[in-house]
Amino acid sequence: MGIDRLRCGLCLLVLSLLGGCVATGPLPSAPETQDGAPDQIPYDLRSLPDPTPTPEPLSSYGNPPTYEVFGKTYTTLQSAAGYSAEGLASWYGRKFHGQRTSSGEPYDMFKLTAAHRTLPIPTYVQVTNLENGRRTLVRVNDRGPFHDDRILDLSYAAAVKLGFAEQGTARIRIEALNNGGGLAQELYLQAGAFRKLFEARRMQRSLQSLTGERTVVVRRPEDALYRVRIGPVADEQSALRLQSMVVAADFAKPIIMRLGGR
Repeated sequence: MGIDRLRCGLCLLVLSLLGGCVATGPLPSAPETQDGAPDQIPYDLRSLPDPTPTPEPLSSYGNPPTYEVFGKTYTTLQSAAGYSAEGLASWYGRKFHGQRTSSGEPYDMFKLTAAHRTLPIPTYVQVTNLENGRRTLVRVNDRGPFHDDRILDLSYAAAVKLGFAEQGTARIRIEALNNGGGLAQELYLQAGAFRKLFEARRMQRSLQSLTGERTVVVRRPEDALYRVRIGPVADEQSALRLQSMVVAADFAKPIIMRLGGR
């Protein structure tokens, strides 16, 4: 995890210099050999108040169109609207405390922050620990984790608040917030759910060709079904028009649903 994050910081620094955007602030100090919890905790991290989401400009340093780590290229998202995901989270602590994050800010393990591979920097997200139901808001200001089995790297404080600092990882849900501080929502049409991936892929290709709209296959781990969804779509009227188009082509009537909120 440490090598991943250091290398990511260096690659973003090079990209920002090439693009004419130079980050300000102190250069990273030499990292410790191993990561871990702090030797001393200054206050009760479990009772930290959630950060207040406020509109912020995107970081020019932290949002290159693409970047590469360990031979893999990542494309940063232009918007977090409607973003939600479930998967494994880890945390990082004293090894990186005080070092530059991908936003150009120093990492503070006692603040509620996180690293994500592609979300815009900064983005506020709600994180729920699916193993115990605890949740908190965090501000994404860094890149990572660069392990295929993990979707978010949380600060030590966030891991404490979510109740998994001692075990190291936990299964979580991420939901992006909009500028007003609410969970961002977008309209989708769910056209079907399949147990076999090839059946879902077949419907995906047919509907994308029919509608000309983005059509994806998503899988939720709790039931192992492959869902075919069209969208996001602009508004309710567009959703109704697409729904009628799909029915006219002899497919089952899609369900119009809002995703990304609760």
